[in-house]
Amino acid sequence: MSQLVTGEAVVLQVRIARMPTRALACAIDVILQGVVLGVLISLLAGFLLGGDASEALAVALIFVTVLVIVLGYRVVMETLTRGRTLGKMVLGLKVVRDDGSSIRFRHALVRTLFWFFVDFAPWFAASPGIVASLMNKQGKRIGDMVAGTVVIRERHQPMASPPLFVPGHLVQWAQSLELSRLSDELANAAREYLARYTELLPGARDALGDALAYQVSEVTAPAPPVPIVAPAFLSAVLAERRRRELNRLALRHPPVHTGPFPPPNPYAAPTGPYAVPAGPFAPPSPYGAQPSTPVGLGTVPAGPPAPGGPFPAPVPAAPYRPAAVNAQGWAAPGSNEAGQWF
Repeated sequence: MSQLVTGEAVVLQVRIARMPTRALACAIDVILQGVVLGVLISLLAGFLLGGDASEALAVALIFVTVLVIVLGYRVVMETLTRGRTLGKMVLGLKVVRDDGSSIRFRHALVRTLFWFFVDFAPWFAASPGIVASLMNKQGKRIGDMVAGTVVIRERHQPMASPPLFVPGHLVQWAQSLELSRLSDELANAAREYLARYTELLPGARDALGDALAYQVSEVTAPAPPVPIVAPAFLSAVLAERRRRELNRLALRHPPVHTGPFPPPNPYAAPTGPYAVPAGPFAPPSPYGAQPSTPVGLGTVPAGPPAPGGPFPAPVPAAPYRPAAVNAQGWAAPGSNEAGQWF
């Protein structure tokens, strides 16, 4: 295992891909490229020999074809798939930046150019890429060092889905949320934050939660009716988003019931001493007992919530200080003191 530090100073544990696995992925890519090159060169040779094309034109076309297949394949694949080629897909590898984020076109281009002209260039007696990869603790070749990338094994890094829920007194608010502007990328970032909540250092955890809550609140509406901490806000938004997706899938593919008893209603109140409620809103709130009557907009429940659960509400260390906030009342990252949510 190795560590990557994100831009928010969050430490991620990743498994680095080593030389044998990367070599096998490269071999798969080279075989595929060789097959495509053989087919294209055969077609070009037949076309050129059938006409009266000059030898110089034939050599130029073949040279361009080789460059496009050898270099263009890697650049296009790694750009479109955010760090994967067909060989890497087969073996579960992925190229990421040093901070764990996805690579872009410039990273793929730099890696490919150094791969062809430096790391495994035929004019070098020894492959510098192999030597650099064996000597680097993260298995980087020269192209990775210049581009600021690293190859990881993503198949061996399963991440448990965080327990998403909505506190009981916020169900109506969650159902009224406008989520059309919430992108998949931002939702996945919030879900990863909740999944790694207990692994993060307190300072980085508060800062990252602050930043994610601010970004999510900018693309959702209306604002929460009561003060709520960042993890609970993110969990409520993601739970409602998941509920709507499940409903949408259920409408497309309705389940066929064949048993002797009618299917249970997932939103009905549980009965019996051992009944366990289902659905994203059913789990009990980890923030203590909630008021039985709806809380009005702008009001605060009496007394602080009881601590407990994976995301306990922080206790302000000092009175609230005015800070720059958005329309939903969430402070911009770094504009308010850590742990002071309102």
